[in-house]
Amino acid sequence: MKFSKLKTTALAVTLAAFAGEAMATEWNVSTWGKRRAFTEHLEKVAELVSAKTNGEFTMNISYGGLSNEKENLDGIQIGAFEMAQICAGYHEDKNPTLTVLELPFLGVSTLAEEVAVSDALYAHPAVKADLARWNATLLMPSPMPQYNLVGTGEPRETLDAFKGMRVRATGGLGSAFSAVGAVPTSVTSSEAYTAMESGVLDTVAFAQHAHLSFRTIDLATWWTENLNPGTVNCPIVVNTDAYESLPAAHREALDSSVPEAIAFYIENYENKVIAQWNKILAEKNVKKVQIPEAELAAFREAAGGPVRAAWMEKMQAQGVPAQELYDTVTQALADFRAKQTN
Repeated sequence: MKFSKLKTTALAVTLAAFAGEAMATEWNVSTWGKRRAFTEHLEKVAELVSAKTNGEFTMNISYGGLSNEKENLDGIQIGAFEMAQICAGYHEDKNPTLTVLELPFLGVSTLAEEVAVSDALYAHPAVKADLARWNATLLMPSPMPQYNLVGTGEPRETLDAFKGMRVRATGGLGSAFSAVGAVPTSVTSSEAYTAMESGVLDTVAFAQHAHLSFRTIDLATWWTENLNPGTVNCPIVVNTDAYESLPAAHREALDSSVPEAIAFYIENYENKVIAQWNKILAEKNVKKVQIPEAELAAFREAAGGPVRAAWMEKMQAQGVPAQELYDTVTQALADFRAKQTN
């Protein structure tokens, strides 16, 4: 009886061990570059999920080791990894519905507003269906401030000076610069420094953290402080099958961590990145260029409406409900601002 009892106890312990092992979840996460403000919500989500599940749900974040940035959506589709950061402008044909957020001059001015319009768009049925083609579910945005240019040589302070300017700009931003005679190129963020250093590019359009992380600021003699033509949309997506197969407790840990991670991201950007940016501009004696309001108005007129109209025509030809998506974004922005004033 004693032996039998020992065997029973041992079996119970073994089964419990297997059960515990079965409950463990390990995800691989693909992004690029290096850890920076742009990836802090990924890092925070991984930290929070692990803490909430007592280490049962862990995430391994890879900076370029799993895929390059233009192929992350493909990797998600085939299940090469469970989570990834993507940018709509890197593959407009793969995620056309997301490109509405890359249109120039949408009027979004803060990171919180960027989150609000992104969340509203991601919830739209057409967007969900678009990403479902890649077995992808949108998890959260990577809110970024308005892009501005860094450049070498004489500052470009007028639209005439933009003519012929070789600029790193993707998606709708590229179209905006093209509308005023510039020559956009969609090299990846990782390639921007080399392209600028070699003279392939005159200027690079990035948010502040990217100018810092990809060192384009090291080559710059000037920066446009107020051009603010728009930004790019780079959400975090998860493999739908992996997400839906999560144990309920792990899925709850992931879902509940998203708002916390976004809040951490915004606080980090506004309190640390901007302070670091201003310090480095001063250290490197980079000239802050203020584009005259008349030039900005001319830029908005030349690029805003025409680029949006061309985008809508192109999207509608593909069966994308372009006007509906655009209205979703503008209404979300108006609703968010109304709440802030109440």
